[in-house]
Amino acid sequence: MPDTASTTVYVLNGPNLNLLGLREPEIYGSTTLDEIAGMLEDRARELGLTIDMRQTNHEGMLVDWLHEAQAEGARAVLLNAGAYTHTSIALLDAIKAIRTPVVEVHLSDPKTREPFRHLSYIGMAAALTVEGHGPDSYRIALEAVASGEV
Repeated sequence: MPDTASTTVYVLNGPNLNLLGLREPEIYGSTTLDEIAGMLEDRARELGLTIDMRQTNHEGMLVDWLHEAQAEGARAVLLNAGAYTHTSIALLDAIKAIRTPVVEVHLSDPKTREPFRHLSYIGMAAALTVEGHGPDSYRIALEAVASGEV
C-alpha cells in the first residue's frame, strides 16, 4: 500500500506535452503545461498536498520516475503518458510493478478520437482514469487522490 501519510503526488507528463498551448489547440486547448503546474500547485496546497511536476519525451524516463515515486513513498502518481498511453507495454509493466497508485490523465477523451487511441495500456493498470476535461482533468485526478478515492 502507498504511504497515505505522504503528501507528495508525482505528476508525470509524456511526449509533446511540453508543447501544450501551441500544439493542436483545437484538441488540447491553449493552456500551457506551466499554467497547469501553477493551477495544480495552488490546488495541492489547499488540499494539504505537494506536487512534483515533470515532463519528458522519453519513455524510459517515465519508467524511471514511476519507480522513483514508489521508492520515495509518493502518495500517488498522476500520469499523462501522451502517445505512450497507446503503445507502451513498458509503462504498463512499470505501473503493475509498483504499489503506488497511478491515475491516468488525459486532456482530451481518447475514445472520441482516432481508433488507435481507444486502446490504453496505462488504463489497464491505472487505479482511475480522468479524461476529456481539458486542464481540469489534472485537478479532478488530484482531488480524487486527496479524497482517498485513489
